[in-house]
Amino acid sequence: MKRLILTLTLLASPLWAVEPSEMLDDPVLESRARDLSAGLRCPICQNESIDESNADLSKELRIIVRERLVAGDSDQDILDYLVARYGEYVLLTPTVSGANWILWLAAPGLFLAALGIGWSTIRRIPETPNGTLTDEEQTALDKILRS
Repeated sequence: MKRLILTLTLLASPLWAVEPSEMLDDPVLESRARDLSAGLRCPICQNESIDESNADLSKELRIIVRERLVAGDSDQDILDYLVARYGEYVLLTPTVSGANWILWLAAPGLFLAALGIGWSTIRRIPETPNGTLTDEEQTALDKILRS
């Protein structure tokens, strides 16, 4: 029973990242804040959203998001502000524009290149007719088997 409680506690720990003092009274604004926070990367934790992170910087970012929502900024205005301040790294899903096209196209491009190289390598392997050995190969094989 103790293990079950411990497991459930560890699974629910990201829910504790947003402290009650940070939450907005308006449920609509709080929902927007949670949606925005889920798409923003914690600069310290790297692959964790600021909504899940307990780092001080994540707390500050969550507060900034909520302050700007209360001020009336749109979601895009808030994202633009944070990207201008922290760089595009703060977005968990980078935009598909500019130099990021290289990143988005690199994996499929390298995969296709690997398929092409593999296909051409396989096509270059000479086939022996009906799986028989040439006279030289048979002689070499007989020599190996006799030793």
